[in-house]
Amino acid sequence: MVVELGRRAALAALLTAGLVAGSGAAAARTGAQPTAPAPGGRDAGGPLAGPRPPASLLGSEIRRLPTSRKVIALTFNAAWDEAGVDTVLAELRRRKLPATFFPTGQFAEAHPAAVRALGAAHGLGNHSYSHPYFGEISTAERAEEVRRADAAIRTASGTEPLPFFRFPYSSTTRQSVADVNDLGYAAIEFTADTNGYLGPDGGMTVDEAVERAVDAFTPGAIIQMHVGSNGDGVVLDAEALPLIVDAAQADGYEVIDLRAFLSAPASPAAGGAR
Repeated sequence: MVVELGRRAALAALLTAGLVAGSGAAAARTGAQPTAPAPGGRDAGGPLAGPRPPASLLGSEIRRLPTSRKVIALTFNAAWDEAGVDTVLAELRRRKLPATFFPTGQFAEAHPAAVRALGAAHGLGNHSYSHPYFGEISTAERAEEVRRADAAIRTASGTEPLPFFRFPYSSTTRQSVADVNDLGYAAIEFTADTNGYLGPDGGMTVDEAVERAVDAFTPGAIIQMHVGSNGDGVVLDAEALPLIVDAAQADGYEVIDLRAFLSAPASPAAGGAR
């Protein structure tokens, strides 16, 4: 209770002050750099040709990273327009922080320059090609969605995408998770979504988006945000990002790179399907 009161007090102070700059504390990073796509990428009938996720990330959806350290991971989905991309990248660059971006294949085809900029600085996951409900399509259709997205992301970014898949709408089933695992992907979901993507028209504010993230802080928490807007040009998560980082650092958390978990040994974890 004391820790929770302290956390909420720190958050309230940050929101009241309207901080947009952080302490500049260094975050744990892997130092991984984008690489050229592997020849052929994923073949037509099997798993990816590049890095494979460790066994600790397979078998269920991951909603908290397998670590007991006081760390969080920042992630962004990209499925609409480019609004907020430059703002988010500039803030991450200023603070020297890592994040992971999950574009759809259609986003990569429509906004290749944005995807190239994202991939030049951060890891790129796979968010399907056309963003369907995976529980409503067949195994073959799921494979097509994943492979088409992979090809589009590779072409746009010029980098090797990560073996991390995020389900559209976070709609997972045991079979759909098994299907993406069979394709060579870990199913990386999230501990909390800020709901910033709803925007002001959906009843959300920057303060509420920040509070949803802060309430989810726990060792290994994965925070989901979004770049792009639903047409109004407002990206609440771009505004919330510096406040979320400030709150994390005030609470003793480091922001880490999901790429660290490509080679990390299994440790006390909480993933699992819900």
